[in-house]
Amino acid sequence: MTATSSQDASPQGASPQDGSHEETSPGGRRGGRLIVVLPLVAFGALAVLFYMRLFAGDASRIPSALIGHDAPATELAPVAGLERNGKPVPGIAPADFRDAVTVLNVWASWCVPCRDEAPLLLKLATDPRIRVVGINYKDQPDNARRFLGSYGNPFVASGADISGRAAIEWGVYGVPETFIVRRDGKIAYKLVGPLTPENLERVMKPEIEKALAGT
Repeated sequence: MTATSSQDASPQGASPQDGSHEETSPGGRRGGRLIVVLPLVAFGALAVLFYMRLFAGDASRIPSALIGHDAPATELAPVAGLERNGKPVPGIAPADFRDAVTVLNVWASWCVPCRDEAPLLLKLATDPRIRVVGINYKDQPDNARRFLGSYGNPFVASGADISGRAAIEWGVYGVPETFIVRRDGKIAYKLVGPLTPENLERVMKPEIEKALAGT
């Protein structure tokens, strides 16, 4: 019996030296296209965002879908142990946004810009025509109390938003943010970012006057 050679035993066309090319699966082609396309999509999104920020004017005046609508029915427990003028500072209830123009500030002790805007909030709080209330965002009570003890407490009420759920309901982008709520409970204005001497005089005070006038 003649032994079969190793060359005869090899399946025809299987030799990698025969010049044929291995086909790429459809899934492999799709994956390759995604690798190319995804960076282009990300770059395009960043370019659009840059364009919008460049030509949108004041970046702090990002529009809110809630403007002109009722304030969220926020109900938050008070910051534990927080006092003002020797009396406990209450939390927040939906009724707090009725019958008075309210300035709502979303703040936290770990928020560096919140320290810069603190004197301006104290200045606003001296206006007897408005109420300044706070949402303490994802903070520890001890830290919150120390913060207000150091920088002053402008809030007649301040709720502890431990989970961050209330901030989401208000459409908060980041801390700090400040809202103006009319007497009828509708949101009149939203300021993204910290109060500054410039935007306090140029934007916030005129918006507060409009809210007080009912316009």
